Amino acid sequence: MDSKDIGRRDFLKGLGAIGGSGLLLSTFPWLQSCTAKSQNEIKGEKAKIAIIGTGSRGKYHINNLLNTPNAEIVALCDIYKPHLDEAAALCPKAKLYSNYHDVLASPEVQGILIACPLYLHAPIAIDGLNAGKHVFSEKAMARTISECKAMYDTWKRTGKVLYIGHQRLFDRKYIKAMEMIHSGDIGDIVGIRNYWFRNNDWRRPLPNPSLERQINWRLYKDYSGGLMTELACHQLQNGTWVLKALPDYVMGSGDIVYWKDGREVYDSVSVIYHYPNGVKMTFESIISNKFYGMEEQILGHNGTIELSSGKIYPESVPPAPGILQFVNQIEHEVFDNVAVAGTSWVPESASKNKGELIVANAVKHDGASTVGAVDDGSDVMVAAFCHSVITGTQAKNLVEEAYYSGVLALLGLQAMDEKRVVEFPQEYKIPYLNFV
Repeated sequence: MDSKDIGRRDFLKGLGAIGGSGLLLSTFPWLQSCTAKSQNEIKGEKAKIAIIGTGSRGKYHINNLLNTPNAEIVALCDIYKPHLDEAAALCPKAKLYSNYHDVLASPEVQGILIACPLYLHAPIAIDGLNAGKHVFSEKAMARTISECKAMYDTWKRTGKVLYIGHQRLFDRKYIKAMEMIHSGDIGDIVGIRNYWFRNNDWRRPLPNPSLERQINWRLYKDYSGGLMTELACHQLQNGTWVLKALPDYVMGSGDIVYWKDGREVYDSVSVIYHYPNGVKMTFESIISNKFYGMEEQILGHNGTIELSSGKIYPESVPPAPGILQFVNQIEHEVFDNVAVAGTSWVPESASKNKGELIVANAVKHDGASTVGAVDDGSDVMVAAFCHSVITGTQAKNLVEEAYYSGVLALLGLQAMDEKRVVEFPQEYKIPYLNFV
């Protein structure tokens, strides 16, 4: 058994222990299928899954599904044969397709997993739901707000299962952090800061120049929303999850600062989401400097939680041990008598707040990977999808969380493109929590 499988089993065991009392599952109802009881209900059964899109992310999901006891990959589909051949080597028994409509026509396929470029998410998902298949689609939900709504409406009408690939909802660090936040451990929430920094051109090598837009689709507006739909949609989920509210307006700025290579999407963005209670959520991303990496910071008046790091920083730091206090006093006496420009420098290393881990053995991700990372919740997420495919049971609140994160990302992009403040459109509010 590898470390990934051990981590997943420990996670499921923990959910079973906590979920039995209902303390966790009342806040995170989409985790119901992950409990030991729910897993036992489908023991020995297999969800028959087709992978549509077998590029890097598709193969990442294939590897997770191959380690999922209740999954069977029965079909693979891609218009790009080199990717399809690589995936076929991993799944030699799967049938191969180049047209996703043929996959949807197969009675053997129960659920489809869409790992195609963003602009194809909604068309394939809607066709899949209408064909009676359960659907897992990678994030973001869709390329436009109207497509997000059409996808949501189709899901409601067909009654089939729909998952969107937001693995943070299944990441134990984030789950524990949200439990602490909603328990009041850091007091009233006064701000949310999200950032994601990389230093690469986001390009992939081309076997032929004619394939530029097909392979480097993330760089072109017809196919992608750039940093907002590829990165921000993950972190903007924090606003909905933490505040249980929607912003009333959005403003921001986006530019192509460094990678001036013919791309159409911004390589530098900064967005502010204003909530009715005055709290602001920010998102900033630059892909020509990686120093600060990736982090999401939830600021409360009694403390701060860093979600990616899985650490809590109380506002009131415990006093330093006696010997360090003594050293500090000596340093104060020395440096307070040194004449310098402005305020005297005072060493405070003895009381520096280094935070406390909220989950043991948590893996911190720097956000550099463009495919996926170990212990980020993706394996638990696809296992949950397989459970839903077998039982026909939708994970509660999952679609609504994904819908709003996608819409928020696209509203931020609209604010940047139009260089104006954009209010949240009433016609795109769906029933969830107290939003409507």
